[in-house]
Amino acid sequence: MDRLSDYDYELPSELIASEPALRREDARLLVVHRDSGRLEHRTIRDLPEYLLAGDAIVLNDTKVLPARLFGTRTATGGKWEGLFLSADPEGNWQLLGQTKGKLQPGETITVHKAHAPDDPETIVLTLLKRGEEGEWTARTESDSSHIELLEKFGTMPLPPYMKKPIATAQDRIRYQTTFADRPGSVAAPTAGLHFTPELLAQCSRKEVQIEKVTLHVGIGTFRPIQVEHLDKHVMHSEWCELTADTSARLNEVKSSGGRIVAVGTTSVRTLESASDSQKLAPFSGHTDLFIRPPYEFQVVDGLVTNFHLPQSSLLVLVSTFAGLELVREAYRTAIRERYRFYSYGDAMLIL
Repeated sequence: MDRLSDYDYELPSELIASEPALRREDARLLVVHRDSGRLEHRTIRDLPEYLLAGDAIVLNDTKVLPARLFGTRTATGGKWEGLFLSADPEGNWQLLGQTKGKLQPGETITVHKAHAPDDPETIVLTLLKRGEEGEWTARTESDSSHIELLEKFGTMPLPPYMKKPIATAQDRIRYQTTFADRPGSVAAPTAGLHFTPELLAQCSRKEVQIEKVTLHVGIGTFRPIQVEHLDKHVMHSEWCELTADTSARLNEVKSSGGRIVAVGTTSVRTLESASDSQKLAPFSGHTDLFIRPPYEFQVVDGLVTNFHLPQSSLLVLVSTFAGLELVREAYRTAIRERYRFYSYGDAMLIL
């Protein structure tokens, strides 16, 4: 279980969801029981049936930035496409970019409005330096914040397997959770896409606590593992936060015999990064926690998660939580039963 090849599988391309379900709660839910190995076929709207009074579900309230950018190289007019990653305290941007030819420090990029490319309003990015992993540090002379500029000029950064040249109006709504609150991600915490205010209200009526953490999803989440032995993999770092009030309430859930059910691998990484000897403490900072065998979970008792790409760190995490053989069987079953995979796909509940 320490080899990347253990986490491979073949997926028919027609099972990759390029569009969301008609309604969020229409997504199917494969319920995986770790104690018995039993699998059940349900829908997301059935989730409250599996939760008990005194349990807590934990959501990631990060908000996806319209981080995908389009522009031209100012000097040559050549097309450029970029992905905003983050902004530093000085206001410089970190981003990835692709174009024909080789970009040079000092070069400028004229960025157009993604949804109105003929609009004369533009911003100019000056490339300062290139990092070791291909990312650029860039400066913009605008007085507006990076969030304001991305809202005006950017578009949703949909995964490449959706094969869409640009996000649609539907994507701008559906590739965002209904509880998104803190801007900072370049990809959605996809398990949370299934949840509606009505579904959360049903959980609350069962006396299930609704708690929130924050982890801003970075591009590293989707970069492939490039080593066969997992102990050689260097995990990406992402910023996350668990507040003092939330950690205190979740510790009370655990001490009272309730379960903590994390919605998404990002919530898992936040909670486990903030745990010590099966207790939670306030945490705010970057985590590079790579959950792989033989990791022992400290606080997470259940997991709602989508179906992940082969040989990804996300699939390794899920397999560590549920057991590799059980996850293999769950994925074989999902493929046979024509579940929909990846960001806009269906989900699993692992208990």
